[in-house]
Amino acid sequence: METIARKTLLYKSGLGFWCVNHAVGCSHGCKYPCYAYMMAKTYGRAKDYADWCRPKLVAHAAELLDTELEHKRKKPESINLCLTTDPFMVGYPEISAMSLKLIAVANGQGVACSTLTKGLYPIELADRGRFPLENVHGISLVSLDEGFRKRWEPGAAPYAERILALKALHDAGSATYAHIEPYPTPNLIAQDLSAILQAVGFVDKIYFGGWNYNALATGFPDRLSFYDGQAEIVGRFCAERGIEFR
Repeated sequence: METIARKTLLYKSGLGFWCVNHAVGCSHGCKYPCYAYMMAKTYGRAKDYADWCRPKLVAHAAELLDTELEHKRKKPESINLCLTTDPFMVGYPEISAMSLKLIAVANGQGVACSTLTKGLYPIELADRGRFPLENVHGISLVSLDEGFRKRWEPGAAPYAERILALKALHDAGSATYAHIEPYPTPNLIAQDLSAILQAVGFVDKIYFGGWNYNALATGFPDRLSFYDGQAEIVGRFCAERGIEFR
């Protein structure tokens, strides 16, 4: 696949945590719209949607991260993969392979990693010989309806497969979580949040949040009341299961 050069890889995000983004673009082509795509287009890192959906890999990313961590006086406790792309992107095994290398590099220098994907996790991540630290792995899941996924996350992994791959890591002893955001309003899809919660009831932590940057969602009547009610459902579910709720 096409590669690009960078002088640095590790950075501290505006949200306060350390990140690496070892690819530009994402084959999943989410149409929420995707904030990362909007920023990439604004700043000239993607010409258009089609260009964004053809990701480019940062060449020598593992060596770059190794050098940056080696020279840090105070290493971060954890690194996030990724904030503006997907570490286990469907259709791009080169990106998944590089993600595994980056996690191994970070763990080798005493730094844990957290990952978030709409793709499929490789079971190799549960290998404590290769990945000795307590890394945390999560999926983004806002529905169980494949029609919805094909409309809004057209290139991402099917929901059921996404859940099964995460469950395999959980069963192997890995810490796992689910991001139920951006959660759609009923005018976008009528669905039962409880069914989604049951599907990821094995995780250690659940994040829940509403849908922004879309007039259909932000213009929904009583939007705030709707999300307050859904958040209460998530809170009760997590309290009953001993799951951390954010």
